[in-house]
Amino acid sequence: MKESKVSVGLINPKSPYNVSSVMRTAGNFSVDSVFYTGKRYPRALMRNPGLPDMHRKVGQSIPLTEVESIIDAASPDMTLVCIEFAENAIALPSYEHPDNAMYIFGPEDGNVSQDIIDRVDAVVYVPTINSMNLAATVNVVLYDRLAKSAKSYEGNELIRQNRDINNSLKVNISDN
Repeated sequence: MKESKVSVGLINPKSPYNVSSVMRTAGNFSVDSVFYTGKRYPRALMRNPGLPDMHRKVGQSIPLTEVESIIDAASPDMTLVCIEFAENAIALPSYEHPDNAMYIFGPEDGNVSQDIIDRVDAVVYVPTINSMNLAATVNVVLYDRLAKSAKSYEGNELIRQNRDINNSLKVNISDN
């Protein structure tokens, strides 16, 4: 069986905290690459060089690449999925994730341009009362992808391999 490829595209992100959190999420959900457009993120990093690193080791091996065009950054075999509050979009609970996808997210303080919306394969929204934080939205979408996948995550091996070194908790299973 062929491995899925997943990328995240961020349109003109503003907050280094959000980008760092997206990188941690990308590591947690086996994203292959993260792309971003715009100059706000690099400028914010230059103005605040002492910002804490929130992505930890899990996201450090994933490339974070500045690009001119999110659409052009996607591999030709990827389905382009824009996550945006847009009329006629598909609600995330109803959406079937493709094997190979680039998920495109708008800026924290704006939305994805109509030009990009018109070029993607699907527009999906997270049915919340209001819009969510960028990093939170990426978390929810990638978790939804995982939860709907055919991959099995039952058993203790994943837990043992990935939990914090200070965590040795076990649930006691009784015979009653």
